[in-house]
Amino acid sequence: MQTLKEKVILITGANRGIGKSLVKASLEKGARKIYATARDVSKLPNFGDERVIPLELDITDKAQILKVVEKARDVEILINNAGSFNPGTILDGEISGMELDMKTNYYGTINMMRAFSLVLEKNTPSKIVNIVSIAAYSPLPSIAGYAASKSALFSATLSVRIELAKKGITVHAVNPGAIDTDMNKGSNWDMPAPDGVAKIILDKVEAGELDIVPDEMGLGMFNAWKEEPSKLAEIFSNMYHGE
Repeated sequence: MQTLKEKVILITGANRGIGKSLVKASLEKGARKIYATARDVSKLPNFGDERVIPLELDITDKAQILKVVEKARDVEILINNAGSFNPGTILDGEISGMELDMKTNYYGTINMMRAFSLVLEKNTPSKIVNIVSIAAYSPLPSIAGYAASKSALFSATLSVRIELAKKGITVHAVNPGAIDTDMNKGSNWDMPAPDGVAKIILDKVEAGELDIVPDEMGLGMFNAWKEEPSKLAEIFSNMYHGE
């Protein structure tokens, strides 16, 4: 087990949801320093700990990414959590929303990995943890554009895992189901709180688990897909059509 104690961690999208919970869980793990990023740093919560360093970052802005790299050259663990979510079907969803999800979830995360790869290589053993989604396996039609962006990210995560394997950088993919965050506000699903999910994620990262599904809903969907991909597609079909 590789502990997170005394590690320097950068977490994107740390102002709310899983990102906020990952900061708290990292503090509990004994991290030496945590760079907590958000597009608007005024919206970052007060974590009440001097180990947390707030940084402004929009991961769709390459210039901002490079500025953060200059300020955070001691990073050992990069957690790519920031993302966007725009509901809509393939036929009726707003193309602008689909483009934003792809720009943020896919290209934004790729640009973060590219920008920090040399930093992480100098600070080995190091890690990249990409927060993806269970929707990467089989998309629910009502969030089809979002699911496509996460599928692309999942594929990229598996590719970069191989690419970096001999450079001392371990790459983890996290595919949660629905979590009780602002993204899922108004849903009547029985969803776990992000604090517990964040702790599970970091426990599994420490244990060296590469493909992480941190919640029961996600595990149920993943196991259905693992048994037969069409079974997960059937689950999403029944959810969409109310059957």
